[in-house]
Amino acid sequence: MQQAYGHPPRSCETVSAPGAQGCPCFGRRQPSSAAGSRRRRWDPRSVAETHAVYYRDISGVEPVNDFIESLSTKRAAKIDDHVEEHLNGRPPEAPPPAFPVTSQIHGELRELRVRFANTRYRLLYQRSDNLVVLLHAFEKDTGAVPEADKRLAERRMQDFKARMDAERRVPPRAAGKDAPPPSRRSG
Repeated sequence: MQQAYGHPPRSCETVSAPGAQGCPCFGRRQPSSAAGSRRRRWDPRSVAETHAVYYRDISGVEPVNDFIESLSTKRAAKIDDHVEEHLNGRPPEAPPPAFPVTSQIHGELRELRVRFANTRYRLLYQRSDNLVVLLHAFEKDTGAVPEADKRLAERRMQDFKARMDAERRVPPRAAGKDAPPPSRRSG
């Protein structure tokens, strides 16, 4: 069911704002007859599911997406299927997927484990509210995740948070395309 404002019910909370009109969370204007003296504000708790996105650096590059696109079609599809199945569409309060699908690396940093034949791929990710930010991907050939890969993912998450929390955001946006992109989704 859609409200007149173009988004699902309860995706905004009503707050008092004398004379205010419109829904700032989507930039659409309410009809003045429906607006009255109430303004709506987006409530992140109302988003019902997690949503994976690629980290995008300051120059607009999405390193994880680039890594996946460099792989064969079958390998990329396997990784995309894991992202879709285990990271997208989870309730916000749900715990992370259990081992051996994912495991904790350090703090809130986690790895999604994907195996294709004898090759092991790892996607390092971290949650930011309902977003699952895919920070780094690599082919794993050691017992533990190398420290350099952990530090790189942590730096990217710091950059993501700083750019997303900035008072005035400067393009390109830190949250990149949806993961997996529609052009690669199997179906």
